[in-house]
Amino acid sequence: MRLIDTHSHLFLEEFSEDLPQVIERARSAGITHIFMPNIDSTTIDSMLSACNTYKGYCFPMIGLHPTSVDAGYEKELEIVARELKSSNKYIAIGEIGMDLYWDKTFLKEQQIVLDKQINWALEYDLPVVIHCRDAFDYIYKVLEPYKNTSLKGIFHSFTGTYEEAVRILEFSDFLIGINGVVTFKKSHLPEVLTKISLNKIVLETDSPYLTPVPNRGKRNESAYVKDTLMKVSDIYRMSPEAVGSVTSENALKVFGMLK
Repeated sequence: MRLIDTHSHLFLEEFSEDLPQVIERARSAGITHIFMPNIDSTTIDSMLSACNTYKGYCFPMIGLHPTSVDAGYEKELEIVARELKSSNKYIAIGEIGMDLYWDKTFLKEQQIVLDKQINWALEYDLPVVIHCRDAFDYIYKVLEPYKNTSLKGIFHSFTGTYEEAVRILEFSDFLIGINGVVTFKKSHLPEVLTKISLNKIVLETDSPYLTPVPNRGKRNESAYVKDTLMKVSDIYRMSPEAVGSVTSENALKVFGMLK
């Protein structure tokens, strides 16, 4: 069975003690690729180190996460620009987006940073991986002018409404990332997914966060994408093998890795 974790932060300190075992469990679970989104300048080295150790299995992205955006964002963006210019090892621009959950102090800056990184994605012909928390309308406003461009990517950790999913999918080369949230008791995602084609879905963990049932409460890891797969298979009334195959093909296509 083919299975891809399209969003995993295995380079964070939560995994510093047992990363080899975490990777081994991922392989045993049938995972063929792990895609790693960057957070900010403090995480680039640890992310690249993990991707170099597991070359051909873990793949890095570069970007500035919205919760790392503050008054000094220009310095952070310079580092992203430098990384993009100096290397072709990055498979996407991510994790980027907007997050207004905690506060809206840097709302304007978050919009500027998102727009800048979208432009780089077009310049370097890379997909974007978008983080959205309490900010859908703001993100849509930034994205809208790019509707008729070649922009492609993933709205990661989607927890929105069917109406929001429809607006995302107005962008023909966008996919929706589904993780452990779909397994939560109060999640409305199963209902939303019944109206969305599996061809528009990719699977992810967002490790070490959002651990799916039955391991909720524990540290998340890439192997647990299998629990999300089982739930999604149930929703679509398809075999796990079929869902694994379709969602993996979707992922490889958007990341430009389909052979």
